[in-house]
Amino acid sequence: MSQSRPNQKDAYSLILEAIDVGIYRPSDRLVESDLAERFGVSRTPIREALQRLETQSLLERDGRSLIVASLDHNQMAELYIVRRELEGLAAKLAARHATEEEIAVLRDMVTADDALVDDPVALSKANRRFHEQIHLASHNRYLVQQLNLVHRTMALMATTSLAAQGRGEIAQSEHKNIVAAIERRDEEAAGQALNDHISTAFMTRLKQDAGQRGGS
Repeated sequence: MSQSRPNQKDAYSLILEAIDVGIYRPSDRLVESDLAERFGVSRTPIREALQRLETQSLLERDGRSLIVASLDHNQMAELYIVRRELEGLAAKLAARHATEEEIAVLRDMVTADDALVDDPVALSKANRRFHEQIHLASHNRYLVQQLNLVHRTMALMATTSLAAQGRGEIAQSEHKNIVAAIERRDEEAAGQALNDHISTAFMTRLKQDAGQRGGS
């Protein structure tokens, strides 16, 4: 059987993933015809997906063209502040509401991700899955929706903080502390552990950006 043509949601997801993995980077111009050819989708769902991404501020206008949006320093700081608070709340609620099966999945994820510490791209994808699992374990649909928006916006950052030297191992240790607190049903400790984890990631990214500005 032949596969059906991707629908609008698929076109949106394909473009978003391409931004997320760095195929399209901040300030890159997105052209309907090029995207349709790359993804094998007709131009109508591509156009609708681009409009949706523009509405979400993931794309912006440059004259008549649409380009991948960029985050300035203040926007990045604002995003991390919101992410830290929402992620901390998700961890607190996960400690309260997560099922034993959900906690087991988190444990298994952290164990499996130890093998990826030297591969920032793979670890970044695994990191996203880990955080999404905590979001789901919070059992709060409205919080999950807000965190989805935050994580979509994170795709506008050209690099991952996990690419910094030694950050992979540190992040994995932090993940283990978060899971341990959730497993103990210690809401305050879980929230604080995830809050601290995001703060460390933010500081790492600030150092990366400072290094790029000062590099040759």
